[in-house]
Amino acid sequence: MENTNTPDTSTTTSFDRQIAQRLKSLRAAQNWSLDELATRSAISRATLSRLENAEVSPTASVLGKLCTAYGLTMSRLMRMVEEDFAPVVRRSAQTVWTDPEHGFRRRSVSPPAQTLSGEALACELEAGTRIEYDDTPRPGLEHHLILVEGQLAVTVDGQTHDLQAGDCLRYQLFGPSAFETPQKNSARYFLFIV
Repeated sequence: MENTNTPDTSTTTSFDRQIAQRLKSLRAAQNWSLDELATRSAISRATLSRLENAEVSPTASVLGKLCTAYGLTMSRLMRMVEEDFAPVVRRSAQTVWTDPEHGFRRRSVSPPAQTLSGEALACELEAGTRIEYDDTPRPGLEHHLILVEGQLAVTVDGQTHDLQAGDCLRYQLFGPSAFETPQKNSARYFLFIV
């Protein structure tokens, strides 16, 4: 069963509410019922309803399943939530999203652009954390992951790559993937998606 955290309503951010609104509009654009989306995403109808009503904050794993159902990358979904920016986006204006379950932090470094596909993300994963994605939103999606600090095991196509600071892993996604940090080491990395 998917995991979500129930936020205190005073801590629900406007960004969480924007994600909820975007998820609702994506489903409406497809003319899917909650039941149909539940079948396509393997997320319960009740959880989908709570997500669309901003009653819970989505985890990376749940967003990954929804992005797969809609054929979007997570970054593309995030860009759809944000307003358009100029070609330069200052660090203070870069959107940071935190997975409430895993403490995974993801900062969109690239200025949002609806017509451009490449993007850069700055990510942090706490020690002793594993995040799994069941599928890719688009087969063949190319990633370049540069580990800046810590240790990280990345599993792609059933093969695990143990990365140390300074290592770069280049891969294409055609199925499930997983990111895992050891019990005593967190990870800080840049992810470039093409």
